Amino acid sequence: MNNTENDAPQDLRTRTSNFALKIIRLYTSLPKTTEAQVIGRQFLRSGTSIGAHYREGHRAKSDADIVNKFENALQELDETDYWLELLVKSGITPAQKVEPLRKETNELLAIIHPSSFSLHPLEKL
Repeated sequence: MNNTENDAPQDLRTRTSNFALKIIRLYTSLPKTTEAQVIGRQFLRSGTSIGAHYREGHRAKSDADIVNKFENALQELDETDYWLELLVKSGITPAQKVEPLRKETNELLAIIHPSSFSLHPLEKL
């Protein structure tokens, strides 16, 4: 099968950066209510730090440090998913608006999961 440029998988550096940009766009579209802004700041912080943790993992000094950085990215992904879920359950944002981000969150969780870097983290990611 021939991949076109649009079909080619993105590297995780690009993918996590694009994810952060989508998080920022969602945050700026939220209502200006106190509840929306409090939850929004939470997912803005967690959702934009994932790429930073991923990049830090590639500059780590040891395998243990690499695993630690990638585990931090996983924690931030899980937290981001929680805040996105809360946005929908609270009625602040419709599920359709958040679903693509939740899908990407879960895909990134699966890709960066510890089993994907248990032997030699950088070779697999």
